[in-house]
Order: sequence, then C-alpha cells, then structure tokens
Amino acid sequence: MHGIQHSRMRGKLTVWWIPALYAITAMAVGLTFPRLEAQIFPGLVSKMSVADATTIYAAIASGMIAMTGIVFSLAFVMVQFSASAYSPRLVLWIARDPVLSHALGVFSATFLYALSALTGVDRSGSGKVPIVSVWVVFVLLLASVAMFIKLIQLIGRLQVNQILIFTGDRGREVIETTYPLCKTEGVANELLDLGGMTCTQTLIHQGRPRSIQAVDVNALVSLAAASGGIIEMAVAVGDTVVGRMPVLRVFGARQPIDDQKLWKGIEIGDERTFEQDPKYAIRLLVDIAIRALSPAINDPTTAVQALDQIEDLLTRLGQRNLEVGTYRDTNNDVKLVVPFPAWEDLVRLAFDEICFCGATSVQVMRRMNALIGDLITHVPEERRAVLTHWQTRIRATIARTFTGEEERIEAMEEDRQGLGVPRHCLPRT
Repeated sequence: MHGIQHSRMRGKLTVWWIPALYAITAMAVGLTFPRLEAQIFPGLVSKMSVADATTIYAAIASGMIAMTGIVFSLAFVMVQFSASAYSPRLVLWIARDPVLSHALGVFSATFLYALSALTGVDRSGSGKVPIVSVWVVFVLLLASVAMFIKLIQLIGRLQVNQILIFTGDRGREVIETTYPLCKTEGVANELLDLGGMTCTQTLIHQGRPRSIQAVDVNALVSLAAASGGIIEMAVAVGDTVVGRMPVLRVFGARQPIDDQKLWKGIEIGDERTFEQDPKYAIRLLVDIAIRALSPAINDPTTAVQALDQIEDLLTRLGQRNLEVGTYRDTNNDVKLVVPFPAWEDLVRLAFDEICFCGATSVQVMRRMNALIGDLITHVPEERRAVLTHWQTRIRATIARTFTGEEERIEAMEEDRQGLGVPRHCLPRT
C-alpha cells in the first residue's frame, strides 16, 4: 500500500503475468537448452530421425495452440454464463483461480518450447536430435494433460451446488477466524464511549470509491499504543468509501500518527472480499437465492439450497461471541474500535430479501419456517427474540400472499426440503 492508493496487492502477480512468465521461460529454455545439450553431452542423442522429430514437434506445437484457444474459449463462455445465472461478484472468485493462469501458462509453454526446440533438431546439418529436449517436450505435454484435468475440475465448480458449497466454506472460514465461541472466557468487549474524548486526527479517503477489505488489527493497535490514543474505524469491513469520507479517527493521542502508517493498517480494493467480512458470504448466498427466485429463472429449489448454507452460517454465528469490535494492547487498554454487524443485522441480511422475493413460493416459505424453527433451538436465549420476530413476519407474509385456506396452511408448514417431509409428519421421539 502506498499513499492514497493504499491497496495491498496481497503479494500476488497480476494473473496475466503468470502465463507470460511461463511463455518467456519456455522460449528462453527452448532456444538455449539444445545448444547447451549439444556442447555438454555431444554423444547423448535420440535414435529418432530428424524428420520424425520435426513432425512430432510441429504436431505438438500446432495441436497445443488449437487446444488452448478452444479450451479457454469454452471456459470463458461458461464463466460468463455462470455470472448471469448466479452472481457476477461470486464467479470472479472462480475466474481468478490460479489454476486458470497456470493452465494457460503450461499450454503456452508447451507450444512455445516445441516450436523453439525445433531449432536444435539437425543443428548445423548434424543429423542429430537432442534426446533431453525430446523428453522435455513430452514432460510438458503430460503437464498440459494434468492441467487440462485440473481445469475441468475447476469448471465443474461452476455447478450451482458447488458454488453454494464454495461460498459457504468461505463464510465458515471467516467465522472461525473472526469470532470466538460464546463460552470463551476473556475480557468483555463493552461498548466504549468516545464522545468525551477529543478527536485529534481523522484519516480521509481521497480518490475513486474503494471497498474496505481488511484491517490489520495488530498494526493499528501498536500505532494507537505508541501515540497514547484510541483509533476508531469510521467504516466497517465491506463498506465502500468515497472521496472525502472519513475512514478512521484517532482520539486522545499525545502526538499525531503518520498517515502512511495508518493506511498500511487498512486494506482497500476495488471489491469486497471474504477476509474479515462474514456478511459477504451471506450476501452472496442471498444474491443467488433471489436471482433464482426472479421471474426470468423461477428456480425455488436453488433458493432452498442457498438457505441450507445460510442456516449453517447463522447457526455458527449464533453460537459465537459477535461483540468483537474492541481490541486491547498488552496493558489491557482499549486501543482500537472496529464496527462489526450485530446478530440482528446478520439475520436481517439473511432473511429480508429472500422473504420478499420468495413470498409466493410455498417451497421457500416452508424452508424458511423450518430454518427459523431450528435456529431458535440452537442459539442462546438472548438471540431468540429476533428469530421470533422473523417467524411472525414470515407468517404474516404467508397470510397476506396465500388467500386460500388450504394453500396458507401448506405454506405455514416447516419443511427442511421445502416440499419434502413436513415437520408434523416426522415421527415423534
């Protein structure tokens, strides 16, 4: 991160540099290795004739360039189709998978090495075919087959069930790393009133809109401790900041903190990420559900599958300590305050839009009834009032939408499959 740009590149190369590096390396090795091989191992040659070697090299080169064009054309078509069917924000995570870049790199390297290694065949009219170069071509060919298989597996993740599992897994990871279990003992994260303290510094964002992707807690706590003040994030992870918008404030500091050091403690980018943002996984699952419920797609079963993942995330969140926004130094003094969503915010995000878009779907209403019924039994007592409110709200939605008595009764059922085995039909234990 540097100055106003502040975007940590996560130590990654741009995806197009990876295949470019493969291509440059393959060209360099293909042009120099046969010469070195002829000088170091002059007697190590293949029994293959010059004509056969030329034919094989040319066939591999022409076949690989054709295969690369066809495979990646189909891959990009599938990615674009999935972006319209699920969520463009989610499919970008699949499209940026390193497998795509490395597959393109290996395919290009095989093509370019086979092409450039042709210069080493029958060099200076020697009538010899360097055997090591031949084996390198075949090794690259086998690597291309392996990368093709990996690419097929990656494209297979674009199936709706795999997309939902992928999103749920990212949410489970951030919940595990961000929130401690409720039973964990430690210092309570009480609400800190900064109203009586003097704001000594404000960090302002300049430039185009960017998303807060993560906060380096240790770095900001250290800066606050060194200045004798308290840093309060004015925005939450996942928020979009625009020009002239405050990003953080410093209260009660003895001396100002270098803006550059403060920016290094905040990671911003062009889009939201899963890191430190449990809402984002729920947001994407809701996007998939409401897109499936749109009149153009009309696929309530996909919405029910999304609710399966949402239920798991809410169950895990319900058993975690969500009041994690205050961070302390080694002296147990609060030095950093970061806004995090409350239980009510997470539940509203999970239910609001799906309830509205799925109001006419018996399958979705029954699944939501079952979801809330199960959540009430799994979360602590103090978090059940919100769920009871949503239970009442969903029943009101059903009563308003389904005018027929029989339809209304069916929609009121609790059914984990939507239209499967309703709760009242399950055997009593």
